[in-house]
Amino acid sequence: MRRDLAETRAFFEDDRFAVHSGIEIDEVGEGYAVCSMDIKDFHKNARGVVMGGAIFTLADLCYGAACDGQACSMTSEISYLHAAKGNRLIAEARRIKDGRTTVFYEIRVKDENGLLIAFATMTGFRV
Repeated sequence: MRRDLAETRAFFEDDRFAVHSGIEIDEVGEGYAVCSMDIKDFHKNARGVVMGGAIFTLADLCYGAACDGQACSMTSEISYLHAAKGNRLIAEARRIKDGRTTVFYEIRVKDENGLLIAFATMTGFRV
């Protein structure tokens, strides 16, 4: 089942942590999604940079939107590459493998200047 953008947004309204974090689902397609988040003070750590947990939450919700909420994450790995320089983060998830019981996605998180902030991979189990 592939939800359209409005249906996907409605489905993920119950993802309270992501909603509280200010994450928006901007685009969905078959095995694909784009999500974004304006960086607020509460996203920052004691050093004044965006916390890894905030970046991971954005990547995780983008994965969920890309797989249409039809797979739960079994393993996730994220590499933090740069501190965000801008005021907005954009995540793009793409399906790499679509198996009978498992899926595999890569998620790239950039700031609005195009700087690659983090790279994640997620393996999911179909539910």
